[in-house]
Amino acid sequence: MPGMGPPPKADVDRRRRNATVAMTELPSEGRGGKRAPNWPLIPDVVLTAKRDLASWKVEEAEFALGELRAAGKPCGVAEGRLDRAKEALLILERQLGEQRKLEATLWKELWRLPQAVQWEALGWTRDVAQYVRHKVMAELGDLDSAKEARQWSDRLGLTPLAMLRLRWKVVVDETAARRQERQQTAAQAGPGVSARQRLRVVDPAGA
Repeated sequence: MPGMGPPPKADVDRRRRNATVAMTELPSEGRGGKRAPNWPLIPDVVLTAKRDLASWKVEEAEFALGELRAAGKPCGVAEGRLDRAKEALLILERQLGEQRKLEATLWKELWRLPQAVQWEALGWTRDVAQYVRHKVMAELGDLDSAKEARQWSDRLGLTPLAMLRLRWKVVVDETAARRQERQQTAAQAGPGVSARQRLRVVDPAGA
């Protein structure tokens, strides 16, 4: 009837509208002792190309310097050019070396996190590797990579807000936590304490 408004929604429609998506629970102890997946990316193409070019420039400068020396001509300019070429090559070699070490370290650390359980289930190996590459390049001073790393961290749930968007939450295994607490308490009791005394320290209510 006019003025009465739309008919009320059925109960099932209201329940569907108010329903929330269930959270995916991630273990607080992380992915456990499993090995990290094999590194899936090739060496940094840009840095490798720059390193190869720098190496070629060193060889060229050495050849030109040798020609001048053989001809008995002044070598000051050529020596300066060779020194600069060697410096550029050394910097690029150090960058590539540090990049490989940092990538390997960060890769292993990330695959121990609680989020790694979900990455493995979803097959996000290359996605994690992309984050690692950008993160490491950012630490080496690349500002563009720093921006990319922030975006990848959101996609991978590496911040509290990103985890909320992905509907992930970290939960504590209470049974494991209690077991660990009992072990720590027993260890603190010292080796000179009898088994019965240790049980009393662990569980005073059981005395």
